[in-house]
Amino acid sequence: MRPDLRDEIGDTLGDALAAGTERVAAWADLLDRINVFPVPDGDTGRNLSISLAPLRRLDGNVDETIRQLLMSASGNSGNIAARFFSGFLPDLADFAAAARQGRDAAWASVAAPKPGTMLTVFDALADALEKSATPEKNGWDGIIDSLEGTVRSTTALLPELAEAGVVDAGALGMFIFFEGVIRRMTGADGRLVSVARRFADSLAVSAAFRRGNDPGRCVETVVRLDESGADLSARLSEYAGSLVTSPQGDRVKLHFHVPVGREEKARQEIASLGAVEHWSEADMEGQTERFFARRERPFHIMTDAAGSVTREDAERYGFTLLDSQILLENRSIPETALSPQILYEAMRNGVKVATAQASEFERHQHYESALDRHEKVLYLCVGSAYTGNYQVAAAWAGKNDPDGRLTVLDTGAASGRLGMIVLETARYASGAPDYESVGRFARSAIHRCEEYIFLDRLRYLAAGGRLPKSKAFFGDLLKKKPVISPQPDGVRKAGVVRDRKGQMDFAMERLTAAFHKKDAPLIMLEYTDNREWVGDEAAGRVQAALPNAEILLQPLSLTSGVHMGPGTWGIAFLRGRYENA
Repeated sequence: MRPDLRDEIGDTLGDALAAGTERVAAWADLLDRINVFPVPDGDTGRNLSISLAPLRRLDGNVDETIRQLLMSASGNSGNIAARFFSGFLPDLADFAAAARQGRDAAWASVAAPKPGTMLTVFDALADALEKSATPEKNGWDGIIDSLEGTVRSTTALLPELAEAGVVDAGALGMFIFFEGVIRRMTGADGRLVSVARRFADSLAVSAAFRRGNDPGRCVETVVRLDESGADLSARLSEYAGSLVTSPQGDRVKLHFHVPVGREEKARQEIASLGAVEHWSEADMEGQTERFFARRERPFHIMTDAAGSVTREDAERYGFTLLDSQILLENRSIPETALSPQILYEAMRNGVKVATAQASEFERHQHYESALDRHEKVLYLCVGSAYTGNYQVAAAWAGKNDPDGRLTVLDTGAASGRLGMIVLETARYASGAPDYESVGRFARSAIHRCEEYIFLDRLRYLAAGGRLPKSKAFFGDLLKKKPVISPQPDGVRKAGVVRDRKGQMDFAMERLTAAFHKKDAPLIMLEYTDNREWVGDEAAGRVQAALPNAEILLQPLSLTSGVHMGPGTWGIAFLRGRYENA
């Protein structure tokens, strides 16, 4: 087995690869907003953030890191990028040779490669390093300039980009990554230039741009081959557009787009090559509709994914989510990219799980990205009793925001309470007369919001150091199920019940005390691995008591889920009415 990857490449380069990945995550929203090729589905930034996540923690061997990259890769851009790194990582002692090998692997993975995509950036990187294999600091500046020019050239290379008036999102994503790597590697983080300012003339999709034909469905599949895959592209040419292949021993991972109605034919063709071990589909029609429906406001809302809100909520209401990372065994996964089912199944099976905050560098890049794209930004921050995000954001704003365009509110909240504050504020903002009124509404929501979380077992809190293990043991032994409520000064115990019926009765007591039957509140019900019960029985009882209520069924934030464990559920709501004082 090869030695540890960080031992091979050293701490400096390992930190540089992590910095590049963090920078892509911070600018992902921008990439999504210019993603028009090959399909205007607005997910390039998200896909690259998910796909590059294994580069955040290089504590495994090269083969394992490559396997994680290939298996976690998502979307067209993410799968091509993963193939680049499958060639790039094994030979980092020679950066120029690594870039050539990565470039060749990426081009070979695409059935119908086109200039004007991230493939062209890989070409430019390999060529620039070939001419300056051991660049000094000034030489690296020339390489960055060359990559910038390459990204600019993509607009003229692809008709779709020319019509939209933007650069290619995947190409820009790779530029963001490599600029972050180079500046960290050379100790020049302070010389990073804002992406929005650098490419200011190429980041707004023309109002005249229109999507083409029905984009169909996006498929990710893994097949164990029982025959040669050499003719794979030819076999799938009738069904698969934007085909990217990633061989892994006797398996191959495929990403492709297929017209609606031809999915089963494509699956049958792939099954004729071997055993289909994984198959997932995404509706690109819905994604393209949301892409064209987006409207930019002069002010913007940003929050932490520690609230029980999803990427779909962020897309629908137009706010930005800042991820923490879930550490699952030896994998680092953005919390909004991990399936709750996978997390809680792992926890029940005794797999070690933890959480990690984004680095200060990544958080600073998020603030810069938001302010460079919006006139004013309201950051509804997870409570300072739970993370250091508020302190980091406030300190950054004090140094970098002399005009006070970034408002950082310590909500004192997490999980469903934070989620309710964000969703209600985002809904209000859609019709708000000005930025100041949105801030007033958010402050009111912070004081009016309640949340109660019902734990199934205490041992997960104990495992995370939030409860003495002896208390957890005796609490579980006695079948006690505590009810907790996240507050500005931390988590408070709101009560203790003995079973699920007691939990439900407790929830209904709080709801009926807060609302009359004729009221129409917005109520959030949070689930872990118990979605069916929460969605049926719990939601049914709430709806029967408050027939006019709007009930949101949301996954409990995974950072909270890691500490509270499977079987947990919760309820959040806003008391009273907003008075615009």
